[in-house]
Amino acid sequence: MLIQEVINAIEEIAPLNYAEDFDNVGLLVGDKNLEATGVLVCLDTLEEVVEEAIKKNCNLIVSFHPIIFGGLKKITGKNYVERVVLKAIKNNIAIYATHTALDNSIVGVNDKICEVLELQNRQILIPQKNTIKKLLTFVPTQDADKVRNALFEVGGGSIGNYDHCSFNVQGKGSFKGNEDSNPVIGEKGVTHFEEETQIGITFARHLEGKILNTLFAAHPYEEVAYEITTLENTNQHIGIGMIGELETAQNPLDFLKFVKERMQTGCVRHSKLIDKKVKKVAVLGGSGAFAIPNAIASGADVYITGDVKYHDFYKAENKMIIADIGHYETEQFTKNLLVEFLTKKFTNFAVVLSVCNTNPVKYL
Repeated sequence: MLIQEVINAIEEIAPLNYAEDFDNVGLLVGDKNLEATGVLVCLDTLEEVVEEAIKKNCNLIVSFHPIIFGGLKKITGKNYVERVVLKAIKNNIAIYATHTALDNSIVGVNDKICEVLELQNRQILIPQKNTIKKLLTFVPTQDADKVRNALFEVGGGSIGNYDHCSFNVQGKGSFKGNEDSNPVIGEKGVTHFEEETQIGITFARHLEGKILNTLFAAHPYEEVAYEITTLENTNQHIGIGMIGELETAQNPLDFLKFVKERMQTGCVRHSKLIDKKVKKVAVLGGSGAFAIPNAIASGADVYITGDVKYHDFYKAENKMIIADIGHYETEQFTKNLLVEFLTKKFTNFAVVLSVCNTNPVKYL
């Protein structure tokens, strides 16, 4: 199996199109066309992780955080980033990072936090904008079913909890081919009128290439007329953060103790406790202070995230409890998520969970 095949599988649940603009995701080091000997999954690619990959005969490291974030002008081994890249290249090990592509997945980082905390009725906290596209094309009516079904097969016609969605309008099209044309219907140099169906379908942004390739392959015309626009609809399945509900409401202090135990954190920093039972909980893995207003607007009783600064805690304003459990702690189960997915996808292939604890923050 090639490294590219493993990458294709990961991108089924975390398409790179949905990573944030500031991020650096995808294959960062290595050749995607090499045969994969094994996959080591980690949160951070440090030198000790590369050593672990060497010992376990894994030539692909799938990391949540990207080891290369800014540009590298030199690779001389003067810092840990350069040393990791040098060691990986020397040992022919590829490094792939998912980061915010997996953050924005409905089955990604935040869904895993909700699973660990046993939250139900989960929804995206901040849906990503401009992720739903619409295709309009014009097809001879006799070929409309064939083209429409081909588009459905590759994910066209999906929106929210619905699929096989389309809008169809009957009409009459006209065209006249020049001397270099090769019309399937009609004759070159003669204006032809044809009964056509205008087909409109929605599709997820990351499928655009596949949608167009399928359209061109299934459409009978030499020249295919089409247009693609972006919809303003809220996408229920792509976005950062998540909100869910506890099966039974809990006392705030009891809930925070439950979070500390389940999320295996050495410290829970939180805002003032409020006199209200906890039922609705918002989560956002990593640095999530920016989403405090969104958590409040969602009606959350508690917002769980990491890297909250002193003044950010004031933003709770007695409307909810902000709980900072640590950056690493919110994301630590992400590698389990990826191992579980890849192991099910490739049943006869070595997918290894890294045993390295890469948390740079320690507690007394």
